[in-house]
Formats: sequence, structure tokens, C-alpha cells
Amino acid sequence: MSRRLDLAALLAHPANGGLRPVAGPGGTEAWPDMVVAADEAALPAAGDGALAVLTSPPPPAPWQQDALLRRVRDRGFRALALPGADVFGGGSRLLAARLGVDLLATDDPIALARAGWELLEARDALTLGYVRRVAQSIEYPADNLADLLRHLSASVGHGVALIDAEGVLLEAGGALPAAVHAAIDFGPWLDTVSVEAGAAASVHVDSPSRAGLRLAVFGDGLGPQQLSALAVAAEVAMPVVAARILIDEVADVNDAAVASGLLRDFLEERDSRDAELEQRMLERGWRTTGYHLGFRIVGRSRVDTLQLLRLVTRELAALPVDSHAATSGRGVTGWISFAAPPPPGRVEESVAAVRALHIAARRVFNVATGVGTLESGPAGLVATIDGAADAARIAAGRSATGWFVRIDALGLEQLLLSWTESDTFVPAAESLLAPLVARGPELLETLTAYLDNESGIAATADALGLHRNTVSTRVARAQELLGLDLGDPETRLAVHLACRALRPRPNGA
Repeated sequence: MSRRLDLAALLAHPANGGLRPVAGPGGTEAWPDMVVAADEAALPAAGDGALAVLTSPPPPAPWQQDALLRRVRDRGFRALALPGADVFGGGSRLLAARLGVDLLATDDPIALARAGWELLEARDALTLGYVRRVAQSIEYPADNLADLLRHLSASVGHGVALIDAEGVLLEAGGALPAAVHAAIDFGPWLDTVSVEAGAAASVHVDSPSRAGLRLAVFGDGLGPQQLSALAVAAEVAMPVVAARILIDEVADVNDAAVASGLLRDFLEERDSRDAELEQRMLERGWRTTGYHLGFRIVGRSRVDTLQLLRLVTRELAALPVDSHAATSGRGVTGWISFAAPPPPGRVEESVAAVRALHIAARRVFNVATGVGTLESGPAGLVATIDGAADAARIAAGRSATGWFVRIDALGLEQLLLSWTESDTFVPAAESLLAPLVARGPELLETLTAYLDNESGIAATADALGLHRNTVSTRVARAQELLGLDLGDPETRLAVHLACRALRPRPNGA
């Protein structure tokens, strides 16, 4: 017989009657045939290296078990499978190894016999069996694509994965080995691979919205017959998977729109409180109480925000934190929440996690990421998201920082430069210049005129009608109170912008 029945293929068969190795020499687990009999006496005299499957349990005494192994070997069989083989003692197991007989236990010898027959003789029956299991799994309603893959995996008895050339997108029933994924050819409609790490049969997924997808069925010890049968089963399952992808995408689009609208309403509400809005947020699991760390990921060029949201959501799901994200404008806004004040180390871990998320996103999208400050309560959630948005605007022009900026790591003058069009600009300017305002109007007025006149003492004195020494004294005092060096061009510009922001406007302006 050209085909051989090997143990790995039998163990990989989903209906092998609970087959499990007990003892044997190892390295010889392949047989030219399989013979089924009620007991040892019914076996043929010439086993020719085949696997003997007995439907009766072994004798109870160790010497009887040893005798059974010897008689099976003497008839030319190289393996013995029977129910209850686990009761063979240590001496009998050593004997099996010495005799070169693989000892196997099975809970259902008839099921094992059928599995062996399918692998040896009935390729069409094996294929039909897998296809039938796929059809049965499709009858169960699935909640989403991941649930559908779980149904398929449970039915066929092997791992199932949705993959693309970059890696595994979803999987059930096990983890697809990287070596197997690397061996898969994404060109043909059907493909089967077998490497040391495992084997897989895959089919191209005909999805109009997502190119380059394949549905793979994988496992250890899968023989050529099984891979061929599983390729057909994967082809049968593919249209259902493609349809489920489309259904989930429509649901994702609708859910993303709802989440985006809810976030927009919350940010626009700001200091006012809306009980109905807060209830909607709670229903989504968005807690506004506690402490929050916001982040914002924006496209430096055109990006598919829904695909970006999927990536962000997938990365966040792997973190042991309470995190949320929604599309917003041309990017994604997210935040991490803490029920109690987190220690500094925990905050740094969260920032590092967002940086890792940014790096993952950069592999696929041209994006920049900003991280806000830790804030508390509903108003704090708004503030940290605003800060993250400001930091993201800065990050979009900061290749030196890897397009990633954390607002806590910036000087206030850098923030002011980016905040000239944001709602947080005036409060930041007020905070910066508060030491001058507290001393009365003359220091702020003099500093503003000094900066308006390009830091010229004489020109400032003429504009204000003051003596030059008075101007010099006030400017020096302003620098001392602010603790800033106006000799630095960026600092000088930032302070100038702040002074302009606080300058009273004429009536009617």
C-alpha cells in the first residue's frame, strides 16, 4: 500500500476515539495498514507491520498483558491500540518499547477505526466529514466574526485563523505558529503548507472591503489527506466568513458613529452637566469619575479612521487597564481611566503603553500621537483630551520625537506656540503671566510694549512716555517674576503671544 497511517495524523483527526500514546519505541509511529479485531485471537497471523486495533480491554494481570504484547509482536504487528491500555504497568510499558510495539489507548475503537480508514482509503469521506462539520457550525447563530471562528474551530476540531500577509487578525482553537504563517502562499486561491512547527490549509477570502485576507485551518501532525480535505472545508466556510466580515463592518461603522457623536457631545458640553448624556456614557462603559489620561492619534496624511480605530481598540484590549477610544475628526481620541489616584509608576506605564500603541499604528498609518496630563473627574477628562489634542498637533511636526509628544514633557512656551487657536490658550497665558498681573497692570503693559517694539528699550520708552531706566527696571523685574529668559527667541515669542492674548480689546472688536 502506497499510503501509510502515521500516529501524528491520527492524533490530529478530530474523531479519533480519544486516541493517546501510552508506550512504545518512538520514531516508528507509521504503519502500512490497520486491522480491527474483537481480541488478539481474531488477528491475522501476518500483521506485516500494521496497527492492530482491538475492541476488547486488556487482561488484568501484568503477566497476561506482557503475553499479549509478545503475541501481537510475534504476529508481525508494530502497534496495538485498545480501550483501557492506560492500565498497563511500568514493566509492560518497558517491554513494549523493547519489542518495538507502540502501545496506544482509545476510548472508542470503532471511531478510531473509522478515522484510520478515512486517512488510508476514504479521502472523499474525510473531506465530506469536514464539510459536514462546517455546515453544522454555520447553523449556529454567531454574535460576530470571532464567535463564528470559534464555532468553526470547535466543529472541525482544529485551529482556525483569519490572516493577512502581516500576521494573524483573529484566531480560535489555538495559536497559528509564526513559521506556518510565513510558509503560507498568499497568491493562489487554495494553499496547503506543512513545516516542522505545524501545518495549515488556507483559502483566499473574497471580501470587497478588505483585500489580502485568507482563512486558515491549522494544527499539528496534519497529513496530506487531512490538509487536502481541510482546504475544501475552508473553501466551503469562506463565503460565510466573508459575509460575516461585511456584517461586522457595517455594525462597526454604526457603532463608531454613535461613539464619535457621544464623545463630541461630551466635549462640547464642558462644564455643564447633562444626566442623560452621562447615562449614555455609562451604558458604553465610559466612566467620567476617577482619574484620566487622554491621548490623541491624528493622521499626518489621509487615513482610514475606522481602520485606525480597529487597530487602537485591538491594542488597548491587550492592556490590563480601563481604556476607551472613538473616532474624532481625522483621527482617534482615547483615554485610560483609573478608579483611584494612580502612583507615578502606573502613569508612566500607561504612557509607555500609549507609545507602544503609537509605534504599532505607525507601522500601518502615517500618524502622530499626543498624550495629555493626568486629570480627575468629568472636567478633567475634557482637559486631558484637550491637552492630548494640543500635543498631537505639536507631534505632527516633530519627526525628532518620532511623531510622539507627551504634554508633560513640553515647556509651557512650546505649548503656547501650538495653542493659539485652541480653547486652552487663554487659560495657559493667564497662568504664565499671573505673577505680573498680581503686581498690577504696569509690569504687563511695559512687557507687552517692550515685545511689541522688538525688545527695544528706547522705542518702548517713547511709546509709553517713560524714562529708559524705568523700562529697563520693569522688564528685568518681569523676567525675574516669570522665571524665564527673554533672550531665548522661542520663549520670547511665547510670552509675546501670551501678552497679546491678555491685552484688552477695544469696544466693538
